Amino acid sequence: MRAAFPDFRLGSVLATSFTGTLSERHGSAVERIPVPGRLVDWLAVYGLAVDSCTTAQLGLARELRESIHAAATAAAIQDALPAAAVRTINDRSARGRAAAILTPEGERRWRLGPDSRVEDALGVIAADAISVISGERDGRLALCASPTCRAAFFDTSRSRTRKWCDMNTCGNRQKKARFHAGRRESTASAD
Repeated sequence: MRAAFPDFRLGSVLATSFTGTLSERHGSAVERIPVPGRLVDWLAVYGLAVDSCTTAQLGLARELRESIHAAATAAAIQDALPAAAVRTINDRSARGRAAAILTPEGERRWRLGPDSRVEDALGVIAADAISVISGERDGRLALCASPTCRAAFFDTSRSRTRKWCDMNTCGNRQKKARFHAGRRESTASAD
């Protein structure tokens, strides 16, 4: 029987969704790609299918994830980008062999190199991170308002005032906490 893994937190922005493969960074961290096969699963969800993944490639992926998280966090708070993170992102972007292709429906997809290597998929993720962090895309980087999460996310809402990386998890958790705190206060004041 296959071991149960935490569900993926999927978003519409590849790079920040990738950083979400480690969630609750300031609480009880949840690793969503704990084994190489799980990285293969995550990449497939985003149309970056690879044949296999080694433990070393998983290590490269996690290093890229943490570099994107560090750079996106710095950009969100308008701080200097960490030099080591920038180097890692640039290195992964340069080493990937993927090409953007146009589908008959007019959408962009990625075609990985002929042997569909993890490094090619990481190159796509790094290139996406560069476009987001550099301000090339319409939106803004923000940090989740949840004190246990603080994930970097890309806000494309009309007002650019989103507070949560994911309303279904962090947002609901915070709203429930406020609701229960309000009920406790009203009960205490009624006594």
